[in-house]
Amino acid sequence: MSRFWHRKLAVLVLAGVLLAGLSFWPANAVAVREQENSKVDPLPRVQSLQHLKELLEVQNYDSDIIIRGRVAVAMDAVAGAQAMAKSTADYSATNVQVEGVDEADLVKTDGRYIYQVKKDIGEVLIIQALPASQMKVAARIKFDQSNSVPCEMYVADNQLVVICNSSINIRPIDYPLEGKIRILPPDYRYRPTTQVVVYDITNRTNPVKVRELELEGSYLTSRRIDNALYVISNQSTYHSLKEDNLLPRYRDSAIGSLFNVIPLDRIAYFPDSVYSSYIIMAGLRLDQPQQEAQLETILGSADNVYASETGLYIATPHYIHTPRLVPNDRELVRRYEDKTQIFYFRLNNGSFTYSARGEVPGHTLNQFSMDEYQGVLRIATTSGQEWWRDQPESSNNLYTLDKELKILGKVENIAPGELIYSTRFMGPRAYMVTFRTVDPFFVIDVSNPKSPKVLGKLKIPGYSNYLHPYDENNIMGFGKDTIELKEPWGTQAYYQGMKIAMFDVSNVASPVEKDREIIGTRGTESELLNNHRALLFSREKNLLGFPVTVMEAVNDAGTRLNYRSFAFQGAYIYQVNDQGFTFKGRITHLTNDDYLKAGDYWGRSDRNIHRILYIGDVLYTLSDSMIQAHRIDDLEFLGSLSF
Repeated sequence: MSRFWHRKLAVLVLAGVLLAGLSFWPANAVAVREQENSKVDPLPRVQSLQHLKELLEVQNYDSDIIIRGRVAVAMDAVAGAQAMAKSTADYSATNVQVEGVDEADLVKTDGRYIYQVKKDIGEVLIIQALPASQMKVAARIKFDQSNSVPCEMYVADNQLVVICNSSINIRPIDYPLEGKIRILPPDYRYRPTTQVVVYDITNRTNPVKVRELELEGSYLTSRRIDNALYVISNQSTYHSLKEDNLLPRYRDSAIGSLFNVIPLDRIAYFPDSVYSSYIIMAGLRLDQPQQEAQLETILGSADNVYASETGLYIATPHYIHTPRLVPNDRELVRRYEDKTQIFYFRLNNGSFTYSARGEVPGHTLNQFSMDEYQGVLRIATTSGQEWWRDQPESSNNLYTLDKELKILGKVENIAPGELIYSTRFMGPRAYMVTFRTVDPFFVIDVSNPKSPKVLGKLKIPGYSNYLHPYDENNIMGFGKDTIELKEPWGTQAYYQGMKIAMFDVSNVASPVEKDREIIGTRGTESELLNNHRALLFSREKNLLGFPVTVMEAVNDAGTRLNYRSFAFQGAYIYQVNDQGFTFKGRITHLTNDDYLKAGDYWGRSDRNIHRILYIGDVLYTLSDSMIQAHRIDDLEFLGSLSF
C-alpha cells in the first residue's frame, strides 16, 4: 500500500480512535464528583507545541497497525417497540433511534408550524401549517451561501437551532525552505467550519438570533437531550511551524465575536492512537445562551456518534495487518484482523466524562449495531472480509459488555461468508439480517448477558437495510428484493425493487415473514434505506410513509438485464397493522409535464419529496419547492404552498 493511502487511512481513523478521548471539564459539582469516582485515568493532554509535533511525527504510515476511523456510538434502546420520539401532542416527530435523544433533520414540526431547511437557496422557512388550506410562510431566515449553508436543525419549545456548513479564511501559512522560514504571498486558505445558530422563535413571524457557536472542522453530527445540545466536527491538521496555524479554532458569541485558538492543554489524545486530525466536541445549554460552551478537542477523527440520555458509546474499527507472501505468487499482501475499540462517556447537561474503554472482534455497520439495555452494552459486528483477497472469511458476532466494557458473553460465527446488512435491538432480543445471496433473518436472545444465543432464523430472498419495531412480536424490514442467477463464477444475487416486510417473531424459534410488498424493479431507491429519519410511522394512526423513486421494467426477459425506466417520484403511503401493509396511495409533487419530459432515469429535482409528516388528521409531504397537504384517511388533497 502506498504511503499516500496509509496517510489517508490514518486521517480517516484518527476520528474514531480519539473521539473516545472526550472528557469535558465538569459543568458542576455533580460532574466533579463523578469524575473523582471514575476508575479510569483521565486522558493525557498535549502540553506544548513541541509535544504535539512529536506526537504527529510518531505516526508511522508504513507500520503494521492501521486504525481506520469509523465511529459508532450506541444509543439507549427504545423500551419495547417504540423507536420514534413520542409526544403527547398529535403530530409526528423525527424518527430517532432512542426516545428522548433528538436528532437533527431537514424538517421539523411543533404541531402548529412546519420548519424546513432549504439547502439549495440557503434558507430556513417557518411555515404556518394550519389550516391546511391556508398554509403560508410566516418567516424566512436567510443565510449568505458564500459563507454559511444550513444543513440540519432542531426545534425545542421557543428555540430554533440551525446547523450550517461554513468556512473561515486563515492567515498565510509559514513554509520551511532550506532550513529557514519564509512567508509566501498571502495564501488565504479556506478551512471548513461547523456553525450553530440559535434563534428565539417566541414570535414565529420574527425569529431573533440569540447565540452563535462556530467550530473549525467539517460537521459530523449532533444530538439534543432536553436543553443540552452536543455538536461534533472533524478537522484535519495543517502542518506548520507556527502554533496558531497548527491548532484548531472556535468562536462562541457568549464570550466574544472573534475566533480563538484552542490551547494545547485543552487537547487530549490516546497514547496508542495518534493521528493527524482533530475531533472537536462542544456542549451548550439552549436555555442559557450567555453561558460559555463546554469544549473539548481530541487528536483523532470520527465517523458516527450515538448518544443515550446519559452517555455516549463510541466504537472505532481497529485494523491490524501483517505482511506475508501469498503461496505460489511471490506477492506481498497484508492479512487483516479487524477489531472494534469502544469508549464510553457519561453525559451531564452538556459536559462529558470519559469512563471506560473496551474492545471486541470485528467491525460495526452503523449506529443500530449497538445498544444499551439494563446497564449492558450489546454490539453486533462482522469479522473478516467477503471480498478482500487472502483474508479470513467473513462471519458475524454479537457481544455483551459490562459497565467497564469487559466482555460478558458472546455468540460468534453467525452466517459465515455473509455480511450484516441491519441490526435492531428490542429489549431482551436482537434481530440481525445478513446477506450474500439470500436474507437470513436471525432472532437472538440477549436476556442473559453472559449467554446470548440464536433462537431461530428465517431464510428469504432479498435483504433489509433497516429494521423498525412495530410491537414486541412484530418488526418491519425495509430493503431490496433480489433474484439469484447462475454465473460462470457461481450463483450471484441481483437486487430488484424495494421491499418492505412484516416479520412475526412471536415464535422465536421460527420467525415468519407474514407480509411483504415489492415496489418497482431494479433501480428503485429510497432515502429510507440509508437514513432512518426519512420514515414516517405511527402505530396509533396505522400510518406508514416514506419517499421513493420508482423504476419499472419495460420488458420482462427474466434476467437482471431487464430494461427499466423512471416511473414515479414521491411518497408511498400505507395503512399498517400487525398483519401487514395495505397500500393507501401515493403522492407526487411532479407535474404531468415533468413525467412527459423525464427520460429513463430521474435525478435530483426541487420537486422530489424527501420528508413526510402529520399534524392531527392531515398528512404533509415536503419537497424543496412546495408543501402539499392531504387528509390521512383518504388522501384527499387539502391544499399546497409553493415557495
